[in-house]
Amino acid sequence: MKIAIKSKIWFEKDNKNVFGKGKYLILKAIDETGSLNKAAKRMNISYRRAWSYITGAEKRLGKALITKVKGGKHGGGAILTEYAKDLIGKFNVLEKEINVFTEKTFKDVFFRGSQEKT
Repeated sequence: MKIAIKSKIWFEKDNKNVFGKGKYLILKAIDETGSLNKAAKRMNISYRRAWSYITGAEKRLGKALITKVKGGKHGGGAILTEYAKDLIGKFNVLEKEINVFTEKTFKDVFFRGSQEKT
């Protein structure tokens, strides 16, 4: 049996979630689809919930994450602000670094000198 460790990271402000994997995934989906509505559908959540996640994060961060594009012949959409692009890039790096550290520390603490493999 292989044992693995998992970790989860998020940012908080005043004990309230500001940003984590869920918001990261929404922003990535918006960036890929150009639409909050399409991003919400891709993630199988309601538009209202996705909008709530974005506005809540914007309020706590004090920065805009998306810019809405008004509809027209081809419909509206949403694009990420430069701040949001930077945020998801840094979050991605942080998450990868934490996963590497966590995996190494887990092996060192639980399996150092042990014959058992993870």
